[in-house]
Amino acid sequence: MTLARREFLHVLALAAAGMGLTSRAANAAIEYDLAPMGNLSLLHFTDSHAQLLPVHYREPSYNIGLGEAFGRPPHIVGQHLLDYFGLSPATAQAHALTSLDFETAASKYGKLGGFAHLATLIKRLRAERPHSLLLDGGDTWQGSATALWTQGRDMIEACRLLGVDMMTGHWEFTYGMDRVREIINNELAPIEFLAQNVYLTEDAAFNDRPAFDEETGLVFKPYSLRMVNGVAVAVIGQAFPYTTLANPRYLIDEWSFGIREERVQASVEAARAEGAEVVVLLSHNGMDVDLKLASRVSGIDVILGGHTHDGVPVPSIVHNNGGQTLVVNSGSNGKFLSVLDLDVRAGRVQNYQFRLLPVFANLLTPDPEMASLIEAVRSPYEDRLNEVLATTDTLLYRRGNFSGTFDQIIVDALREVQGADIALSPGFRWGTTLLPGDSITMEQLMDQTAITYAKSTLAEMTGSDIHALLEDIADNLFNPDPYYQMGGDMVRVGGLSYTIDPSVPMGRRISELQFKNKPLDPNRRYRVAGWASVRPQPDESPDIWQVVGDYLRDRKRIDQVTVNMPHVKGVNNNPGWIRQ
Repeated sequence: MTLARREFLHVLALAAAGMGLTSRAANAAIEYDLAPMGNLSLLHFTDSHAQLLPVHYREPSYNIGLGEAFGRPPHIVGQHLLDYFGLSPATAQAHALTSLDFETAASKYGKLGGFAHLATLIKRLRAERPHSLLLDGGDTWQGSATALWTQGRDMIEACRLLGVDMMTGHWEFTYGMDRVREIINNELAPIEFLAQNVYLTEDAAFNDRPAFDEETGLVFKPYSLRMVNGVAVAVIGQAFPYTTLANPRYLIDEWSFGIREERVQASVEAARAEGAEVVVLLSHNGMDVDLKLASRVSGIDVILGGHTHDGVPVPSIVHNNGGQTLVVNSGSNGKFLSVLDLDVRAGRVQNYQFRLLPVFANLLTPDPEMASLIEAVRSPYEDRLNEVLATTDTLLYRRGNFSGTFDQIIVDALREVQGADIALSPGFRWGTTLLPGDSITMEQLMDQTAITYAKSTLAEMTGSDIHALLEDIADNLFNPDPYYQMGGDMVRVGGLSYTIDPSVPMGRRISELQFKNKPLDPNRRYRVAGWASVRPQPDESPDIWQVVGDYLRDRKRIDQVTVNMPHVKGVNNNPGWIRQ
């Protein structure tokens, strides 16, 4: 099916509103005419997860912070977040930043994001700010059906048209080393891919494998120095430091990742020695890691962060030996664009102005050129994308520390279709939201599952092994040292109940595991279904979208979803937790 261009623009408008045109008056408090300040501007988005069209994306109701992270961004949710930043409830901004009254607010304010709408906003801002850089924090080429089926080409074309200057990465690497090299060498220009923290392994260096700097083994260009409006600006790339732990090592087995704090400091000093007056770290560390890094590395003026999908309306100011660093996080899924205006004089930042702009699609006319590109890249796949698998009568979402309703559908499908006792699904943060009454199409299912290693699995595990696995994953999330927080959210579980106390040390967090209302037997072997294994899987194993697709086609309607939430101890007064 091919839409005429006028029809496609109409579809974009309807998509922005969500089943109809919402009132522009409802979003009247959102102001996009932001007067520029200073002589250098940084525009930043991150973690768009290949969402070319406007989406609903529910922010978390659970984002628990412990120790130093207690009560500080990003570990404040709902009304706590609004109170912390002095924001009014029941507004467009409150809807963009929180999960409060989500269904009503989503119907009122419509969808957010969409590259055609983002393009309109960026063009408006850059017309007033010719002295600007547009920076992409990564997780851009993955997260949708079209991105997977084109190996990221749709997003690369869209980002080039958007005018992105530089980017770093994480999920980009899951296309494998050969594909990433091909993109950077042949497809990405004029966008620069930056990552100062990825090196060849010893074996790869010995075998003279390709690298940006063959002498040091640095795989990618570490930083870029640009002269913008007479200001020397260095942008240093920081890719996700735990890629080979969180994602399959076999896809990138020649590359070694890490935070590499000392190399960050060395890159800052090298850029300053070349004359940089402003130093920016374009980071995919996650906000907690960036806050710690900012306290330990001097000379960085701004960290533009990503990975943890945190939309934070005010920069965090972190003091260190060299002065202070602004830490900015710009949300996900194209929902937000950060605008940071800097006044740079006498070789240093003297003042700044910041705004986190929610990209409400029904307030921004889609850019015709970007809309045409989106139509062109989607056109060959429209029939597959639009296949209706089922209809939902309940809100389907993913984001949160422990589980979401779409996660529950995935683990229920795994148990039923695979004939498993227990199902485990990764705690991915990406995945769009569906409102009651929405059709669940193949496109929406792929929004939850579109990865390059999506094979479903079925294996036997002892109760003891299951317990140890949950402890390990919990430590990735709740380790008190941000440098050891390596993963996403907690694994989603079906068929098993448990209690978790995030505040105690590793090995003691998980307790009261029960299967069919009886204690989990540590010696018994259980049939455990899953997907997204970091180990190679047989080609004949079904992909997860096949498993869940069959389940949804059989159900035809999802009328109620009961989320299998663990019992969580010690969080009743935690501002990162909304009692349900």
